[in-house]
Amino acid sequence: MSTSLKGIAVVTGASSGIGAIYADRLARRGHDLILVARSQEKLAEVAKRIAGTTGRAVNVVAADLNNKADLNRIEALLATDSGITMLVNNAGVGAVAPLLESDTDAMEEMIALNVTALTRLTYAVVPAFVARSGGTIINISSAVAIAPEILNGVYGATKAFVLALSLSLHKELANKNVHIQAVLPGATATNFWDAAGSSVEQLPEQMVMRSDDLVDAALAGLDQGELITIPSLPDAADWLAYEAARQKLIPNLSLNLVPARYRIAAAA
Repeated sequence: MSTSLKGIAVVTGASSGIGAIYADRLARRGHDLILVARSQEKLAEVAKRIAGTTGRAVNVVAADLNNKADLNRIEALLATDSGITMLVNNAGVGAVAPLLESDTDAMEEMIALNVTALTRLTYAVVPAFVARSGGTIINISSAVAIAPEILNGVYGATKAFVLALSLSLHKELANKNVHIQAVLPGATATNFWDAAGSSVEQLPEQMVMRSDDLVDAALAGLDQGELITIPSLPDAADWLAYEAARQKLIPNLSLNLVPARYRIAAAA
């Protein structure tokens, strides 16, 4: 195996589903890989398959990103390995039950993985990318980031955080040659639903995208330089209109005068 000219892509949550497919596709694009997930056995199976079919170097690190020591190990790796050129923040967990039926501890663990771990890994790798004048961060958000009413509200909030962080990083790192992409999948045929206590079979077939198609679409969006990729959105103009409306709001979100509609009660 030769050293990849494209460098090493680190993929979290890589033992199955979307993460494992990202690993396969990135290896086929010429990246060497470092795969991160909790199960050493599952990671080893994915690594053997990908290395065998692509010839790329594939290393694995078994780590629970909700464990402080494990998380610190991955942070140190991202901060010090000069061969890393891409981070795919894919690890996450979901929930479908409404707030009144949800376990608070489970919600806290979801926030720790979806928000805290992702943030810490991003903060670990960004300085290294800036110092080397290049790198790519792919953050797996969700369509519920902009439609939190659909599933569990805490889950939607964690994915809205990922979207907001990605937008901020894009602006902050605009002149640093660090590319940011947030991917907002809709319902996807993965084990997400089983882990969340539901079943993808309960959803209408026309709502559910194959995981391979999702990743291929997301990487096509990356190739096109997209900051936000919504793989199932038929018309890109819809997102552009949404973003244009958001940008129009920004100059008026902090002003020194109270609008007339809020002065009526005081005047009365």
